[in-house]
Amino acid sequence: MLVAAASTPFSLSFAVFTRSRSFRVSATLSREPSPLLRAAHHTVDSYVKSGMVVGLGSGEASDLAIRYLGHQLRSGSVQDVVGVPMSARSASEAAKYGVPLKHFRDDFQIDFAFHDADAVEEGTLVSVIGRRRTTEEDDYILRQKSIVKAADEAVFMVKEELYKSGLEGSIPVLVQSLNWLAIAEEIDDLYLGEAEVWRRASVGDAGPLGGDFPIVTSDGHNILDVIFTTPIPSLGNVAKSLDNIDGVVDHGLVIKTRCTVVIAGEREVRTVTLQTSAVEDGV
Repeated sequence: MLVAAASTPFSLSFAVFTRSRSFRVSATLSREPSPLLRAAHHTVDSYVKSGMVVGLGSGEASDLAIRYLGHQLRSGSVQDVVGVPMSARSASEAAKYGVPLKHFRDDFQIDFAFHDADAVEEGTLVSVIGRRRTTEEDDYILRQKSIVKAADEAVFMVKEELYKSGLEGSIPVLVQSLNWLAIAEEIDDLYLGEAEVWRRASVGDAGPLGGDFPIVTSDGHNILDVIFTTPIPSLGNVAKSLDNIDGVVDHGLVIKTRCTVVIAGEREVRTVTLQTSAVEDGV
């Protein structure tokens, strides 16, 4: 949960950007840049500087940002940027488009990171990651959160309709596989009538128990999808509740103190920045 110091209350600063010079660079690729393409270009142009170590996120907008970063490196607009990939997908995109890579270690100093958000809570900027049910991404929630946590500053790119309060939908939760059912039952009891708990399957839609082939990550964890069917009053409270459950390894809720959200609208790109001097339970 985000709690601002009384002497310096947190505030959200807003900025709006329409199509600018950075989007004209890609005119040969698309005469009408998509909202996510504009958001990706704005993120690279506004936040990536020469000499930075940059966490490379995963998802559609991050793919576009990595490609554009490769273009900027080749053109000399930025120099000596090194990327730290959050997944095999982002590593592949970086290698393809000429972004030098360094693999993450806990002692790394990362200047900046960008990542796709599946949803962002308006006002608090708590982000949801890991909803995508694609096998290649299921193993990377821990790495993605570690890189975002290590970064001095982070940007989450999100579609306009997924930036709002009272979010619904799923929150992925990594749990110990040996006692996953007991953990699932505890979570189910915690949100009785508000959410359903399903174990994520590796093949198809196998029902609440995950079928015969549930996902098991490389660290031996199962993934539970906690699917909220009613608006969530506070993602920060959900994160705190999940953190207190024995057997929960981590989850797809990210609370970042130095965070900007780049909102991909149909007509414009907006940015929202959380500014605070004291935050509890943030990274």
